[in-house]
Amino acid sequence: VQLQASGGGLVQAGGSLRLSCAASGFIFSSYTMCWFRQAPGNGREFVAASRWSGGITPYADSVKGRFTISRDNAKNTVYLQMNSLEPEDTAVYYCAAKSKYGSGLYAPADYNFWGQGTLVTVSS
Repeated sequence: VQLQASGGGLVQAGGSLRLSCAASGFIFSSYTMCWFRQAPGNGREFVAASRWSGGITPYADSVKGRFTISRDNAKNTVYLQMNSLEPEDTAVYYCAAKSKYGSGLYAPADYNFWGQGTLVTVSS
């Protein structure tokens, strides 16, 4: 199993970035995919999830209206489009995968597989 996150970098406040997470080694379409983030000194925080079954897409309140999660099952890839970035969005962003048979959605412990993280730095 592998989750390879990419797309992080340094951007000015108000700018945009698009993160990608390429998955392999499991049946992507049967997994809920999620983005978490972790700022220095903080715990891992839920950002957004794309359910394997579709439906309503949950977002953290702090990113609603600015971030959009999407997935391409044909490419085994999940994306996070981040617009209107703020310095408070600075963090390492992780993608994660949760089996459709698992419970929960918002806690890191709910997820089976994790990517290595990609650093997003937003300057003021």
